[in-house]
Amino acid sequence: MKSPNEMLEIAAHSAITVLLQGESGAGKEVAARFIHNHSSRKAGPFVALNCSSIPKALAESILEGSTRGAFTGATEEKVGLVREAEGGTLFLDEIGELPLETQSKLLRILQEKAVTPVGTAKSIPVNFRLICATNRNLKMEIAGGNFRADLFYRINVFPIEIPPLRTRRDFDHVARDLWQEAHQQATDPTHQPRNRAVPQLSAKELELLKACPWPGNVRQLKNVLQRYSVLKPYDVTLSEILTQEFSLPKLCDKNICSLYVNDFSRKKRKALDITLIEDTLQTCNGNKCKAARKLGISRGSLCYQLQKSRVKIAS
Repeated sequence: MKSPNEMLEIAAHSAITVLLQGESGAGKEVAARFIHNHSSRKAGPFVALNCSSIPKALAESILEGSTRGAFTGATEEKVGLVREAEGGTLFLDEIGELPLETQSKLLRILQEKAVTPVGTAKSIPVNFRLICATNRNLKMEIAGGNFRADLFYRINVFPIEIPPLRTRRDFDHVARDLWQEAHQQATDPTHQPRNRAVPQLSAKELELLKACPWPGNVRQLKNVLQRYSVLKPYDVTLSEILTQEFSLPKLCDKNICSLYVNDFSRKKRKALDITLIEDTLQTCNGNKCKAARKLGISRGSLCYQLQKSRVKIAS
């Protein structure tokens, strides 16, 4: 199969329904906007909806709209998000969060390519391109009875997997772009424009960033770089910010992030033996911070293991 970027390019030049899959914060909405902005519908609207935020009672009116007086509080006619996407793209983020009842309403809209606003029996045809996104395994959700199989086959026409940040080959490029954006946002817009160029991230800074696992993906990296751009003029180092972000003791060398990576990748490591933890604590005179560093885990993980095993150690 082709790379995710190539798949996005191919999808952009078609009218096919796309299902973007990937971890939270990996950039699924960015990918959806890329498809829209490079498609024949780029002049039309891009309407985004986070499906996890739809109240069950209002789902029908939010999607399909409503007439004036259709229900208590309906003081004016509402077009609905589906009709707002007329001639453009409807992006349904976190579609795996939709309640089953709402899923059936969405399925009807997709089958008929039309909406029926609350308060009327008149069906209104709508022309839109659908892009969905999820961080859930929808096949497992179907097996668990949480997602409709017929809806899945409606949206799973052109699936694209958006890789997590920690596996992306273009990490340096992403980090540099986000740093440029963060540095510009950190500049007070009321000041006169500066002619000097934005300082680039050093090789050491990039190495520190790449060593971290980034469970929050691009969103988390962006937050860290925005924080760094604001605090760097006050002599706060990137190492200090990453220490705070990942709750590490220190980031004084290039291998220190591997402590977090090893702790983060739980599937690739066995749980520490509680006897080893007790012996290490005894060696460290009950100092949990020292024991955690010696064991190569965070203090929080150490406390969790102690609580889980119901071991009481004096601090």
